[in-house]
Amino acid sequence: MAGKYELKTTHDGKFHLVLKAANGEVVLSSQGYTTKASARDGIESVRKNAPHDERFERKTSAKGQPYFVLHAVNKQVIGESQMYSSTSAMEGGIASVKSNADSPVVEVEA
Repeated sequence: MAGKYELKTTHDGKFHLVLKAANGEVVLSSQGYTTKASARDGIESVRKNAPHDERFERKTSAKGQPYFVLHAVNKQVIGESQMYSSTSAMEGGIASVKSNADSPVVEVEA
């Protein structure tokens, strides 16, 4: 099974995207977008920016858990990862975003 983007409509009418790895695990989640077209632009932004390692900001939560944020060239946040148990697991998540960035889009009913 290949990775995929899931484009969902939230209960408040916004659009949200997640990038899932081939194993079904969510590796990147977006903010809420006001239009489906904006969410699709977000997917294109992931595809464009994921190959560039410098666009991934490695961070640590207040609880000491590593996670990452993917930024566009203009520093705008495109998406954020889950919290990871270790830095090496986080780096694996970044590698997964890079390798799954060109995945197909599936629209999901909320």
